[in-house]
Amino acid sequence: MQKKNKRSNNVNSKSNFRDKRRNDAPQARSKAPKREAASVDEDEVKDLFFEGRNAVMELLNSDKTIHRLFVKQGDIEGSLKVIIAKAKEKGIIISPMAKDKLDELSETGKHQGVIALCPPFEYAYLGDVLRDVASKGEEPFLVILDKIVDPYNFGAIIRTACAAGAHAIIIPKRRSVGITAAVVRASAGTAGNMPVVRVSNIAQTIDALKQAGIWTVGTCMDGQLIYDAPLKGPIAVVVGNEDEGISRLVKEKCDFLVSMPMGGRVESLNASVAAGVAIYEVVRHRSFKN
Repeated sequence: MQKKNKRSNNVNSKSNFRDKRRNDAPQARSKAPKREAASVDEDEVKDLFFEGRNAVMELLNSDKTIHRLFVKQGDIEGSLKVIIAKAKEKGIIISPMAKDKLDELSETGKHQGVIALCPPFEYAYLGDVLRDVASKGEEPFLVILDKIVDPYNFGAIIRTACAAGAHAIIIPKRRSVGITAAVVRASAGTAGNMPVVRVSNIAQTIDALKQAGIWTVGTCMDGQLIYDAPLKGPIAVVVGNEDEGISRLVKEKCDFLVSMPMGGRVESLNASVAAGVAIYEVVRHRSFKN
């Protein structure tokens, strides 16, 4: 019982500290992080493939540019008919292609008879994201990924963040997967609708977010129970690498750390699952006005 009271006092103490920081936030938030100097990687100038029916349909329902649609030759059935009809309505060039040629073109091997060729993915700038959020009168809700390397984890996190209403995902430029065909497919096409910011240094970016009045909460095994954490207000959730978790420096930069209850025989959760739990716990807190 004594231990429980101690944890409660810690939470209240953090809540008071958060209230003080939040009062300073409007003035600090106007100091949006500056744009980083432009640097171009090879994967940033390549055309991007959206592969699979769900991903292509999601793309067609957006305002994104599509250079060309490659579809399998032969009998066209089901959702592929709908995709082709919608592409024709939008005036997109449609190129029938033999299945073996589609297989060669595919980067994921799971194209389901359709591949959309799009311009290179345009990464967002953090300052632009924060200004856009402020213009809507909303409190920033960001997801920071510290060296996530599995494209399927990244894609799943994008999909969850998009569904939860997060404003952007922040990733490092090095030792991290970027937006690829595999990521797009794992996100079911929602990668085209979620701003993704690439930064040179996650720790320095967290410092910039603090100056903008945004709290950062890291997910790890030794944090306080996530259900006891104060997760209202401007916030960024930090999820670490699949094997090593959050790096030491990034961990130190976080305002506080949270953990997931682990009552079974496993020691940790998959990165995308942990991200989903944390993201929707933030959503739960934000849904209450008081």
